[in-house]
Amino acid sequence: MTWDRFFQEEQSKEYYQKLMNEVNKAYENSVVFPPKDKIFYAFSLTPLENLKVVILGQDPYHGATQAQGLAFSTPSNITNPPSMRNMLKEIEDDIGSSVCQNGDLSSWAENGVLLINAILTVEESKPKSHHKLGWEIFTDNLIKFISSNCKDVVFILWGSSAIKKEKIIDKSKHHILSGVHPSPLSAYRGFFGCKHFSKTNKILKSLGKKEIIW
Repeated sequence: MTWDRFFQEEQSKEYYQKLMNEVNKAYENSVVFPPKDKIFYAFSLTPLENLKVVILGQDPYHGATQAQGLAFSTPSNITNPPSMRNMLKEIEDDIGSSVCQNGDLSSWAENGVLLINAILTVEESKPKSHHKLGWEIFTDNLIKFISSNCKDVVFILWGSSAIKKEKIIDKSKHHILSGVHPSPLSAYRGFFGCKHFSKTNKILKSLGKKEIIW
């Protein structure tokens, strides 16, 4: 099975057609991130048959050159945003070091980590500006699709908007790690010390799956 089945199902639905119309208009009339050809980039780097982990974010970075279609990830040639710096700090405290010091998480995606936001586009300098377009329906349906068609996926849910998705995951088939968002506004309330990276690898190892090289 591939992501094609999921996209075929969604493309036939009225909400998706309206969503794509609104997204196309937004790209024509304002500055929107990520680049249009990277909206669904996460799916190309993490084929469904390789899927081991889902990390769910809120919406893309809203500053120029930051968003690249992978939740939390940035191009290697820019300064790491605060959330990324906090993630690297937690990885260092949890398992020692990260292979992604430059903020580019492509290697995680290629290792089976789907890095997806609840909202896949954003207008420049306006966080959550696209939260009413229909993306949440899309990502709800995505998580339901993964929950139904896969087994033993580790879902990492950071922040309230991600944690809301917990109710649509089949807990008898999958593994959920949830907690505070790595944003500087909240990280001190429990993101630091969550040890989600080592916990994920412990789960994968118990399932006989290859651990993620964080």
